[in-house]
Amino acid sequence: MNMLTCKDASHLVSEQLERRLSFRERWGLKMHLWICVNCRRFERQMNFMHAALRLLGKRAEVADDSTEFPPEARERIRKVLAERSDHDHKH
Repeated sequence: MNMLTCKDASHLVSEQLERRLSFRERWGLKMHLWICVNCRRFERQMNFMHAALRLLGKRAEVADDSTEFPPEARERIRKVLAERSDHDHKH
């Protein structure tokens, strides 16, 4: 089995958020992530964004029909993203 390229790995990282990967896809991705720090970082970032968007979606379901985020929510999101960015640049 050939090693995945970063392009292939990033595609699978995105795909795994939408569907269950085949055994071969999961194994190939796991091997690539084992050796590629940049793709591991990309996977962490994608998982974080996916979770954040799910959470925002759930909050939007219970919020009123306002289409704009309250200033407090925008500030919290900005702070979390800045902290994540700082953390990733230090590692």
